[in-house]
Amino acid sequence: MAGPHPAVAALRAAVRPGLSATTGLVLVACSGGADSVALAAALAFEAPRSGRPVGAVTVDHGLQPGSAEQARRTAALLRSLRLAPVLVVPVTVGTAGGPEAAAREARGAALRAAAAEHGATVALGHTLDDQAETVLLGLARGSGPRSVGGMVEHRAPFWRPLLGVRREATRAACAAQELPVWDDPWNTDPAYTRVRLRSEVLPLLDEVLGGGVAPALARTAALLREDLDALDALAADELGALLGADGALPAGPLAQLPAALRRRVLRGWLLRAGVPDLQAVHLAAVDALLTRWRGQGQADLPGGTGVVRASGRLTVQRGPRPAARPAIDPLEEP
Repeated sequence: MAGPHPAVAALRAAVRPGLSATTGLVLVACSGGADSVALAAALAFEAPRSGRPVGAVTVDHGLQPGSAEQARRTAALLRSLRLAPVLVVPVTVGTAGGPEAAAREARGAALRAAAAEHGATVALGHTLDDQAETVLLGLARGSGPRSVGGMVEHRAPFWRPLLGVRREATRAACAAQELPVWDDPWNTDPAYTRVRLRSEVLPLLDEVLGGGVAPALARTAALLREDLDALDALAADELGALLGADGALPAGPLAQLPAALRRRVLRGWLLRAGVPDLQAVHLAAVDALLTRWRGQGQADLPGGTGVVRASGRLTVQRGPRPAARPAIDPLEEP
């Protein structure tokens, strides 16, 4: 007896280990596109074999004519795969950061709320090709190694089991199973940077470099994430050892740490203190209190917070900026 189509088998193999390892309900986020439909079908097939309940959620962004009808059709397809529950969640998309970012923010909030309400893991259909695009975007923006490290497979409440699967395989799997696919016109609109990366930049890189660029970028991201995870673990240990009972950090021992480790300790400390929207420029300003100390005043941070160095310690300040200090503090070490 012939087995399933190779693309169908590849999708099922991709979801099988993670599905068996999870606990509780899995909700597959499905837009109706090939990636998420193929994921939904693979999870629907594997769910009875793993003993894991699998449902689905489709988000109606309300940004295109007929979006509510498309969400209804997607929900009907998901129910035909015997997924339960199937949720349709309408959202209001703002304008901050542009249409792509605003839609992503609204969708993410809706999926997190569904996960919390149902005690579920949310499965996302991001593929190896999405990973390659993410790595290129991170490189172009110069936003640091974590962004170049791309997306991770598991980060609660999200699970991305298809990061090793090519986009062409999801479309082939849908075709082999005669599953209808909705092609979002936004995914071919060259007004969006990611679309141009997909349709122009990556094909050109393949042509110039002889192919295999997307898998190479995904491998690079995976290797980099291993290093980043190790550094993050070391930084967490250092923060635990250095953090005082008053929430302050000693400047001297912190300044002796290697830069990659020191900045991670600072980042963890500031996030723990509730500093919002922390960017590289803010982290550099706090780091200067350690590495370029000349008696300067507060390093200003988002949310009306700041960091000051006094008596050899860094502390987070809230509220009005403290009065200017003398250039040399007799209590500070040189």
